[in-house]
Order: sequence, then structure tokens, then C-alpha cells
Amino acid sequence: MRKLLTTVILALGISGLSTTVSADVDDELLELRGTQAFNEWILVKHDTKRNIKAYSKREDGKRIRSFKLDYLIDAPLVALGRVYLDIDNYTRWFWEVRNAKVLKIISPTEFYYYIQHDAPVTLPDRDAIIHATIEPYTRKKGFAALKLKAVPDFIPEKPPLVRMLAEDMVLKFTPINKEQVRVEVEGYIDPGGMAPTWAVNAVQKQAPYYTVVGLQRMVQQVKNQGLPPDFPFKILEEEVN
Repeated sequence: MRKLLTTVILALGISGLSTTVSADVDDELLELRGTQAFNEWILVKHDTKRNIKAYSKREDGKRIRSFKLDYLIDAPLVALGRVYLDIDNYTRWFWEVRNAKVLKIISPTEFYYYIQHDAPVTLPDRDAIIHATIEPYTRKKGFAALKLKAVPDFIPEKPPLVRMLAEDMVLKFTPINKEQVRVEVEGYIDPGGMAPTWAVNAVQKQAPYYTVVGLQRMVQQVKNQGLPPDFPFKILEEEVN
């Protein structure tokens, strides 16, 4: 995985996939020159085969780009929730995750978890503590939501790991029908420590996309399974019509 990450950085975001947007190279050159537009979402990848759109945005006051995703999951919301809220198994599908575990459960809709990420070669690995809150699906509302916010001081740092300053996301899960869900994500990640901004941005353009590919694969594996009886979190307040 580290070799893959290094290749992504050296290639300045060019993955070699036929679905990669041809503007990636120009976008990277603009980034290096500091001339890319601020506060505008730029499409960085459109995978029509997998129904994934990935965007990035440079914002005033932030050294690293924000990201946005819009994609489809061909499975029921309950299957998606089973995968996304099964923190201990993030190592099976979440891009460059070495370790993940729940630290504290406040309620079925609020918890804290720990996550450790592999960093590019020559850079120390990162870790983060995330405060997660779930807004379960109701028919009236029509969607479920998951809000993730990094809380760096929740537990002491673990050198040589570098504690991430932000791994913040808002995810909206909107069932299209009983067998398909639209997912919209907006997020911002600051890895903390010392790392070239251009390299972090290049990786951040790729990581969300590859995470979605892993999520889609994992959801298909559990598509026909319901939530286990001891599943501690609530994604549904009411069944999807």
C-alpha cells in the first residue's frame, strides 16, 4: 500500500485509470503555481462505471483542499450502515487504514473511535480520534446522516505517530429505493505535522475515491445480511419504503 501511495504522489494524482479526468495534470500544475481557483468545487474524478464523482476545493484560510464525493451504493441502507459503522473492520476496505477501534459508546447514535493511517514513505504514520454522531433515517426526512469530527486531545498522543488535526466529514445517505443508496460526502482532512502541502493535496485527491471503491466492494459482501443482534449503533429509525 505504501508503494501505491508513493506512486500516486510522484504521478501527481494520475492513477492511469481510463476514468481519470484528463484535467488532473493541469489541476496539479495550477496547485503548484498557486493559481487554482479558491472556493470552487473542481471535479477531479468521474468514474461512470462505479457511479463515483470526486471533487476538491481550495478554501481561504486552509492550507489543504477540502473534498466532496457523490456516489451510489447498490445495496440497502441497512447493509451500508452495517459496513460504515463496523469500525473494527475498516482495515478491510478503508484506504491506508492500519488500525481502527471503537473507544467509547455514548449511545446508539454517538460514539468515539480511534483510527491509524499509513503515511507516504519517509513520513511518520498518522492517527486520529473521531467523535461520530448518527442521524438515523426516517421516512419523513428521507435520509440518514453521519457527522465525524476529529478530537485530537481525547486521548494522549502515541509517538512516533503524528496526531491528525482534522478528519472531519458530513455524510448523507439517501435511499433511492430499497436496493440503492445515494451517498454525499463533504470533508476536510489535516494530517498535522510536517508534510509538503502539494503532496498531501495530491494524496487527498485520490484517497476518498479509493475509499469509496473499497466501501462498494465491502457492502456487496454483506448485502444480504441484516444487522447482527448485538450491533450497537442505529442507522434506521424507520424502515425504508
